[in-house]
Amino acid sequence: MKREISVTLNGKPRTDEVEPRLLLIHYIRDVAGLTGAHVGCETSICGACTVAVDGIAVKSCTMFAVQADGKNVLTIEGLASNGNLHTIQEAFWNEHGLQCGFCTPGMIMVTKQILERNPNPTEEEIRHGLEGNLCRCTGYQHIVNAVKTAAAKTGA
Repeated sequence: MKREISVTLNGKPRTDEVEPRLLLIHYIRDVAGLTGAHVGCETSICGACTVAVDGIAVKSCTMFAVQADGKNVLTIEGLASNGNLHTIQEAFWNEHGLQCGFCTPGMIMVTKQILERNPNPTEEEIRHGLEGNLCRCTGYQHIVNAVKTAAAKTGA
């Protein structure tokens, strides 16, 4: 039996009927057609599916779409504005904070939360904030540098 949900997805309201067991990541990708958040481990270990729900970074593979009913959901696609990259996206680009790009959307979304909570984090605080997101390519230093650059630009 399907259930109707209403969410604000990247600033745009939408209403859809979904199965109660549909995960938020599958709602975002398969129903809404936004493929920026990636399906990785589906066990909340990798963080590739990270999005913001009411401003809080969540791993969308561990949340049902019905739990997002009435909430604001922000995906990587919602960060850019008028064709311009968000400061965090730009920092990841400029600092080579990506290689294959699979983890990048989740890393950027968690970075957004890190900087909202602490606009001037230390390297240790950055590394701690990124702990729940895995990258298998870069060795993390470029990602940490990207977070530092974004912090410097958003704090300026």
